[in-house]
Amino acid sequence: MIPTDTQTADGSATGASATSRVWDSIAAGADFQALLRAKTRFIVAATLFFLGYYFALPLLSGYMPDLMSRKVIGQFSLAYVFALSQFPMTWLVAALYLRAAARFDRDAAAILSRRREDRNPSMENAAE
Repeated sequence: MIPTDTQTADGSATGASATSRVWDSIAAGADFQALLRAKTRFIVAATLFFLGYYFALPLLSGYMPDLMSRKVIGQFSLAYVFALSQFPMTWLVAALYLRAAARFDRDAAAILSRRREDRNPSMENAAE
């Protein structure tokens, strides 16, 4: 038998197929699945909030023009203040995402670290 680029002479997998198996075992793990659920929850919630906030201005301006034309700060109407508030809101959502992404990165690193520890026991355990 002639080994391929993903197989050694004894038939064991190397290269891409071994990497694929390692990835599949990590992806199937409960901790990785929990990480994906947490990421999905955050991204969906942040996206829905942002889209709701963004589209509230045109909807309120169209359906409640009297409310949105009310002066709230000097000559600035509620619509103008609301429109300007979208800039800090965007920065706030971005800052929250950066904070959450750092937490997701730490969790992913912990998952990989545990995977490495499971595959390569410490020298103390090997000596016993």
